[in-house]
Amino acid sequence: MLERRRIDGRRGRGAAIAALLLAIAGCGGAEPAAPPAPTLDRFYAQQVTWESCDDYAGGEGLSAEGLDCARIDVPLDYADPDGEVARIAISRLPAEGARLGSLLTNPGGPGGAGLSLPSTLKDTPLPRHFDVIGVDVRGVGASSPRLVCRSEEQMREDAIGASSTWVFGEVDQLEEESEDYAMSCVHGSGRTLLANIGTVDVARDFDVIRAVLGDEKLTYLGFSYGTRLGSTFAQMFPDRVRAMVLDGPIDPASDIDDPVASNAAFQRAFEEYATDCARAPDCPLGTDPSRATENYLALVRPILRDPARGLADYATVTSAVTAALYSPLYWPDLTAALTTLRDGGATGMAGVTTLSDDYDEGVSWDVYQAVRCLEDTRVTDRAVAAARERRGREAAPIFDPGPEFDTKALDECAFWPVPPNWQPHVPETPGLPKVVVVASTGDPATPYEGGVRLARSFDSPLITVEGTQHGVSFLGLTCVDEPVLDYLVELTLPSDTRCATP
Repeated sequence: MLERRRIDGRRGRGAAIAALLLAIAGCGGAEPAAPPAPTLDRFYAQQVTWESCDDYAGGEGLSAEGLDCARIDVPLDYADPDGEVARIAISRLPAEGARLGSLLTNPGGPGGAGLSLPSTLKDTPLPRHFDVIGVDVRGVGASSPRLVCRSEEQMREDAIGASSTWVFGEVDQLEEESEDYAMSCVHGSGRTLLANIGTVDVARDFDVIRAVLGDEKLTYLGFSYGTRLGSTFAQMFPDRVRAMVLDGPIDPASDIDDPVASNAAFQRAFEEYATDCARAPDCPLGTDPSRATENYLALVRPILRDPARGLADYATVTSAVTAALYSPLYWPDLTAALTTLRDGGATGMAGVTTLSDDYDEGVSWDVYQAVRCLEDTRVTDRAVAAARERRGREAAPIFDPGPEFDTKALDECAFWPVPPNWQPHVPETPGLPKVVVVASTGDPATPYEGGVRLARSFDSPLITVEGTQHGVSFLGLTCVDEPVLDYLVELTLPSDTRCATP
């Protein structure tokens, strides 16, 4: 039975209003692997000291579940290994049987905290063979330094203040606020961290972790943005990969925040949800699926026009809806939240907020933005930004707040204080062992076509799941779990497989 929640930064664009948007694919400009430079020896040779997780941010209760934690030193800037040091928090669910080594994991993001991920894999066969390792990547959670731009309270205040700006189309003011946010990241965390928080840096961290844990080669399970991390590692260190499963992959040639492909996938997932909801006579979107989008917009657009609620509450609703579309498991929660919103007026926001907060837990919005601005195509032309926004709304009408909220404003990335260090592209990985790609046909966050392209670029088998679940490995689907486990344990490559969710 599908029952585990994935952490992921990708939450739907919500016409560029919702907080915590989407995640995820390949490495641009990665250099060929080389032996660790002598100046990195002290990092690769360090000893790990395991201890209770109770004093780790986000690790409360993990020790009671059998996990222990540690911190591993890495250079904050790999070009300056004698400079500042970052401390990466990791967790371990120890192997129960004959240990094959470590299985490093990543739950998604960018900005997803991974310390607790091994606890969600506790009841799978994985701990019989591996120490299952979770990682709070640099800038996140219990790792230090953390990337902090603005507090959650400040972000909400900004959203409330921005609502009138959106109404009147004050582009200059919006861009000033975006620039202020970008500069707050420098003031809050420093330029060095901001310039070295991208996927290439995290991949280097994973190689240090691999070595410190005593593994000659990496065994890896990555979900969503974790597939970008995995494919980046594969390009940088192809001879250091033992086995790699990439589940819920993004198109390697795509941006993290693709306003067309991602939005179109969320719209399709919404329509599948609406069809399911319409089977019940009390569905808050009505019993005619063809009118579900219209009815949904009639339900949420008035929030924007209510001065007591405005953009902040609209962002909360959009974030909750897109988060719930990640898995059919969340559809009952979505129906309940929309019903409460329909029947409760302003007080109905409480149910939606609870749903949104649950799915947003463990994701750093600031890290998400920082990685996106380092690695996405940077738009600095208002006309280009407006065209992208228009295409995104056309692809997903559920994210269209209405014509009076149209804007040509540039976002934070146009003012980002450090240069980009990434170019999306199809990876080339000569010498890489076969990896396994898992993708769902209706995945709302990472469209299926991206999984097809990633598998083709790696010349690797593709396990296709017919459904809308985002991330499916070890959720109880035999047609996925058995071949993935055989591959991770025995290195037995599956054939291309197609199966349906129950």
